[in-house]
Amino acid sequence: MMPFSDEDIYHAVKYNIPKTSEYVKSHGGGVTLLGVKDGKVYITLTGVCGGCSMSLMTTKMVIQKELRVLIHPELEVNNVDGTPENELPEGCYVENEETIADDVKKEGLMDKIKNIL
Repeated sequence: MMPFSDEDIYHAVKYNIPKTSEYVKSHGGGVTLLGVKDGKVYITLTGVCGGCSMSLMTTKMVIQKELRVLIHPELEVNNVDGTPENELPEGCYVENEETIADDVKKEGLMDKIKNIL
């Protein structure tokens, strides 16, 4: 069992994904972190790697292998690829993105400059 919370694992993986995705990038793909549940990491391969027949090997032999070295040797990484056996489970920890209501406009840098002028 992993000695870290799902939140801790999520943040560690998010920080280390750029280091582990160089191989995938070199093939015209990318890696997106979808969430963590019960110590298991869920990703999806994007770009040309998303539909590749070798995506399982890439997930296990490249991404998982490198994350195990960087984070924890028992870390399990699963590629959510649209097949029933590789679905994203409900209740995964994901970092909450800031959401803005439709009627509230987020003030950007240019808006602040216009207000000064």
